[in-house]
Amino acid sequence: MGNSALIVIDMINAYEHADAELLVPSVRTVLPHLTRLIDRARAEGVPVIYTNDNFGEWRSHHGEIVEKTLAGKNAELVEPILPDDDSLFVVKARHSIFYETPLSYLLSQLGADHVVLCGQVTEQCVLYSALDAHIRQLRVTVPKDAVAHIHKDLAEAALRMMERNMGAAIREAETVSF
Repeated sequence: MGNSALIVIDMINAYEHADAELLVPSVRTVLPHLTRLIDRARAEGVPVIYTNDNFGEWRSHHGEIVEKTLAGKNAELVEPILPDDDSLFVVKARHSIFYETPLSYLLSQLGADHVVLCGQVTEQCVLYSALDAHIRQLRVTVPKDAVAHIHKDLAEAALRMMERNMGAAIREAETVSF
């Protein structure tokens, strides 16, 4: 058994994109589970790493991303899960949290061989990130009630694919072991 890291995917979000109307209801549903999972990780001393899209803002950094989302119309979806002073932050430009980011190096520096992936979107960024974690020989856990979706049927299929094809542990958030 090695070390774990909780990775919060794309939750610092202003929800100003084409699929936002379909995504926001799912985010509202998973937010309490996600909040408790983040709180538990922090209490247990597990590193919490936010990996977030830069929304095409090539001069952005995490502070600007947070500020923009807090100024948006869905700030209440971001406020409960804001990064704290101990949180780590990796800005990404594509779907996978690993694609051309320093995340692999960061995880190796933390000695992490297990990632718990939560956030959004199950059938997109979570799925592709789980595959890239699997390829990197990391153990993967996905708390199914702490990942939001745009299309429920695709999210259910993505969770099955992660479990079957990648050996990911699919759990309820309250049962996740770090």
